[in-house]
This record gives sequence, C-alpha cells and structure tokens, in this order.
Amino acid sequence: MRTLYLFLPKLYYSFPVQLLLNNFRRNHVLILCWIILFAMITGNFGKYLGIPYLFLDPEYMNKVGFSSFFMMGLLTAGFSMAFHITGYISDGHRFSFIGSLSNPFKKFTINNSIIPAVFLIVYVYQIIGFQINNEFSSQYGLLKNLGGLFTGYATMTALFTLYFRLTNKDIFKYVVCRIDEKIKRNVKVTRASALKKLDIVRKKQERVDYYLDGKLKIKPVEPSSFYDKATILQVFDQNHFNLVVIELFIFAMVLVLGLFKDYPAFQIPAACSFMIFLTIFVMLSGAFSYWFGGWSATTSLILFLILNHMVGEDFFTKKYEAFGLNYNTPPAEYSVNTLHHQVDSAAIEADRQVVITQLNNWRKKFGDAKPKMVFLCTSGGGKRASLWTLNALQTIDSMSHGNLMESSVLITGASGGLIGASYFRELKLREKSGEPIKPFANIHRQKISSDNLNPLIFSLLANDLFVGFTKFEYAGKAYQRDRAFTFEDQLNHITEGLMDRPITAYLQPELDGIVPMVILTPTVVNDGRKIYIASRPVSFMNAELLRMPDYPHQKVSGVDFHRFFKDQDAKDLRFLSALRMSATFPYITPNTTLPTEPPIQIMDAGISDNFGMSDAVRFLYSFNEWVSENTSGVIFISIRDSPKLGAVLARKGQTIIDDMTQPISSVYNNFENFQDITSDLLIGQAHNWMNVPIHRIDIQYQAETYLPILQKMDSIRQTSARASLSWRLTTREKDGIVKNIYSRQNMSEINKLLELLK
Repeated sequence: MRTLYLFLPKLYYSFPVQLLLNNFRRNHVLILCWIILFAMITGNFGKYLGIPYLFLDPEYMNKVGFSSFFMMGLLTAGFSMAFHITGYISDGHRFSFIGSLSNPFKKFTINNSIIPAVFLIVYVYQIIGFQINNEFSSQYGLLKNLGGLFTGYATMTALFTLYFRLTNKDIFKYVVCRIDEKIKRNVKVTRASALKKLDIVRKKQERVDYYLDGKLKIKPVEPSSFYDKATILQVFDQNHFNLVVIELFIFAMVLVLGLFKDYPAFQIPAACSFMIFLTIFVMLSGAFSYWFGGWSATTSLILFLILNHMVGEDFFTKKYEAFGLNYNTPPAEYSVNTLHHQVDSAAIEADRQVVITQLNNWRKKFGDAKPKMVFLCTSGGGKRASLWTLNALQTIDSMSHGNLMESSVLITGASGGLIGASYFRELKLREKSGEPIKPFANIHRQKISSDNLNPLIFSLLANDLFVGFTKFEYAGKAYQRDRAFTFEDQLNHITEGLMDRPITAYLQPELDGIVPMVILTPTVVNDGRKIYIASRPVSFMNAELLRMPDYPHQKVSGVDFHRFFKDQDAKDLRFLSALRMSATFPYITPNTTLPTEPPIQIMDAGISDNFGMSDAVRFLYSFNEWVSENTSGVIFISIRDSPKLGAVLARKGQTIIDDMTQPISSVYNNFENFQDITSDLLIGQAHNWMNVPIHRIDIQYQAETYLPILQKMDSIRQTSARASLSWRLTTREKDGIVKNIYSRQNMSEINKLLELLK
C-alpha cells in the first residue's frame, strides 16, 4: 500500500497523464473527433448505414487487401500527427519545460500518445474480429491486411519524424534578433497570442514531475530558468509554420487526387477520405486556437454564420443537373397554374392510347388464353436493395422459365431496387436482341454488388468541397464532372455500360411488348409532388383527378416529365440520370436541380412511395377496363428489402434525449409502415373497381431471420442481421442477401406465384 501511495502521485503528475487530462479539460474539439472515430470503428455510430465497414473493411480498386489497409494506416497516422501538432501549438506553452529539451516536439508526441495508442489497439482488435466473422478471412489474408495497416502507419510516422527532424534541428540556434524580426513582421493578433502564451508560461504552468524521453525511458523534469521570451516565441512560431506547411501539403494532395478522381487508381477508400477531412478539420482548429486564442470558438461561430448566410444567398450553392436536359433554354414555369395543365383530358387520352398499343402487343404473346398481368414493385434500400432485387428477379424468372418477365407489364419502385430491376430488364432485352448475354449469370450479381461508395465520398471531399469542376459532354451539351457525374459513372461501370442511353431508347422495345415499361417517380423537394419519368409521356398517372371536375381546389399529385420539360429536351434525358434522381441517398447522392422557375430539386422516390405500389395501382386504374377484358387477373409482386410484418419493439431504456427526439424519430422509424398501410388500402380498394382477381406476392429480404438492428451484435453485426443501408456491402452481407431468396417464406411465395403464372 505504501508503494502504491507513493506511486500514484508520480503517475498523476507524469507528462502523459497530465497531457491526457489537459486534452479532456481544454481540447474538446480534438476529443470529439476521437470519440467519433471510436464510435465508428466499434459500431456505435452509423451501424445502420454501414459506416463501420468503411474502416474495418476498406476497399480500394474493388479489393480489400494490403493496399487498402496501407492507405488506412497512412491516414490514421496522419490524423494522429495532426492531433499532436494541434495539441502542441495549443497547449505546449502550458508545459514549458519541454522547450528546454532537445527535440521538444518529438518528446511531446511520445507523451501525448495515450489516445492514439488506445485507438490503434482497439482498431486492430475490431479489424481482426470483423475480418474473421464477416469476411471469412484466412490467417494469411488477415496478417496481410494488418501488415498493410502497420506498414502504412509506420511509413507516415517515419515521414513526419524526418520532416520535424529537419525543420526543428536548429531550434535553439535562433538568435533573439531574428525572433524579434519575425514577431514585428507578424500581424498584431499573432503577437498578442504569442505574448499571452508567454504570460501563461511565466504564471500558469501545469505541474509535471516525470516524462518519457525519446527512448521511452522515464526521466524527471529538471528545474530550468530557460523560459525567456525568445525561446518560447520561437518554439511556437516554428511549429505553427510546420502546421501551415503540412496543411498546404494536404490541400495539394487533395487537389491532385481530385483532378484525377475519375481514374480508379485515384479513388481512395471512403474511410480514407473521411480521415483526410478530419485531419484538415483538426489542423484548422489548431490554427484558429493559435491565431485567436480564447476567441477561437466565437470567431468560428461568426465565420460559420457568415458562410451560412452567403450559402443561403446562393454564393456557394452548387446545382447538380440532370444530364441530357437543356439548361440554356428558358426554364419551365413551375406554378399551380402550369401544373393544372398536367390534367388535360386530351393529353391523358393520347398517352393512354400509346400504352394500349403496348398492352395489345403484350397480349399477342399469349395466344387465345388470357394471361395474368404482372406488376413488379421494388423497394429502395441502397446497394442491398439493388442486389436483392436483381437476385430475386434472376431466381424467379429462371424458375418460371422466363415467364415472369414475359408476363410483366410495368416496373415501379425506388432507389436501389429500381436500379436492380432496370439492370435485369436490360439484360433480358440484350438477350432477346441476340447479344451473347446470360441474364442469370452470377457475374451480374458480382457487378452490381461491387463498391461504388469510395468515389462518391472522395468526390464529396476532393471535388465538391475543394476543387473546381471539369466538363464533359452528353447529348451535345456540356455538364460538370461533379458528384452526380461520379455516381452515374460508377453506376454505368457496375452495370457494364448497358444502360448508358437516353430514356427514349426504351420506347420501341416497350411498345412492342418485349420488355416491361419502367416508370420512375422521384420526389420534388419543394412541394412533395412526384415527377413521372418514362420513355414517353404518362400524364394518365394523374387520371384520378378527372373524377371531380366541379371541385376547383384539387391538387395535382404529379408532373409528367416529357410534357413539362418538352422545351428543355426531355427526350434526351440520360436513363442513368433518371435512376440517379430516383436514388438520391441523403448526404451522399446530391439532389438534382431541374430547369424550372423557380428551380425545383429532386429527391429519392422512396420519400413518397418506397415500394412503388401506389404507382402500380394508379397505372392499373388508368387501364382497368382493358385489363379486365384481356387478362385473367393481376399479380402485384412486391420485392422489398425489409420485412413487412416486422417485430414490434418495446420502448425501453428511454433517455432524456430519446424523449426529446421521440416525436421526430417515431415518424422516421415508421415511415415504411405508413406507406405499407396506404398501399394495402389502395390495393384493397382496387378490388371494388376491377372485374378480375388481384393477387399479391411479397418477396422479402430476411423475412424469417430478421433481427432488430439495435439488438446486441458480435463484431458489429450478427450473422442473421440485415445488411446495412449503404452503397457498400461486405462479403457476408452479399452472401446473406443472395441466399435469403431460398428462405422458407420466400420459396412459399415463389411457388404460389409459379402456380398463378401457369
């Protein structure tokens, strides 16, 4: 006990412990950054969106291996060094004994490494668990990945060590006159900040009795009077200059990478992009702390308010365009009056007659027997929905010997699900056109499940935030190579370049009844209406409004894209742009601005109907008489990436914050439930105006094995838990999605469907 009694004060007043306490006491921004990183790698933040995977399974050039982990090691060490530099500049003067030592910054870094060391240990532990449990890594593969991480970490640390050794080697050889000259050349705020630090050096020192030297040996702090003005100012001025040099280097690196971001070799892992952003943020906070001292927080707030106001005045607003549309012609007027033109009876009837031609051609394929008409409704859900929908369509169409797609008339839905369905439709179209494509091949699942998050995140950092835009040409018009272009470029790549065509290219195959029609329905952010995008005008999607001709206040529910943007070259819209607008993932995929006055922005179709059921019912209503006369029934196939009848979770462990956010979070968490109830109501009502049977088939991802997302999980996620809502999937998630189609409930639904299609 006596030994412990004597040891504890020595431990408490050791330099590492005092620096740790100082960080928690003063450097709240730095601690917050570390907390975020710890939360990410341990799965306590962003688990539902798959954010931890970006750190535990970084992907580079579509591979997870030595190179990707090497980059993570480089940038993890870079962030750690930014933490040390910022702490040294902000608080080094509180431990002025360090200025009397040789290589003061090196010794400061060693003693300030408790948090970075703990983070690295936890990071490695999480990587090992994740790679074994989720990626099925072999022992050799795991060692190779960790080798890449440690090699990258050591490389960056060695580069920083060499840099500071060269720049700080003459730290005690500056003469006072040169220091004073530097001070005189600096602005007043720098001098005031330095003099304030000098006053702290003289009066408000933190007690330190022991420190670790360069060889990790414990050394006592020797009394020293070497605290003159010149030394103190020189130390901080020198290292502030180092900070500026490193910041400029990082900005230059981001600039260079941004210029070549469209090349796969320059598309670094998404977690690396986040580490770069966090490093820049930490170093800027250090610069603010040095320049403005106690006023740094106030100054930051003022600058943020000014920037926020300027963005609100469109000084820095970036408009993301739909490729193919003409933004140089006068914009279309978007108002209540012009929207009412969408329900013109003559236009609606003209559009109906075109679709009836399609339906007649579809009907001819079945001879005298009346077929079942199939509506494919796919749900949104990022990458998992894309893979799930493609896999489900491949499986069912193969089991039905192609009868599924032959019987399908319409495809609706949102986001990733609509991407997967459109991709499969394209594969079937190419096969029927005589191209050597096998629609059921595994390679297509591999393609669509490959990562396309890395270039998006890096484009957000390198292009949208820091770098000016370059141009590209589509349909004879020039557009910017921004984040929207990056998303479409990646989408084009993972779908083998098959869907890179204008949306009108599908007009004839649809009219001939070769493939089902696709109607995309992204949502207008300004007023919540839908934009109906198809290969041709579909104004009949608003047909229900004609039932109340004497009511003057009826609200138009949607906008027919082709008719509304006829003068803006709607016919040239790139199909990939239409898919992008329908899959606008918050914060990742940018909102598209359409050429209207006032400008309208477009968001994910899932905002209004994540399952596409309401759109299918609208279509059916418009042609209910034809369907009743020419078919033996209608089948709604809902391919959804979430269970419809999920478990009801009990409220437990409600915190004060939970109680405060409950009204908002409950709406968000029940969003799909609201839409399901509405869809059930619409289909239920359809039985009243249809003269043929209506059937419904639900193909659900993890219909049996779903566990609540918030349930405790081993290594981030249990085997039976759902895949994350992201544009990036792990090996286990891909395997689970593909195999889930063979669950007992899904096979029961598929067998039911096969009987109906006979």
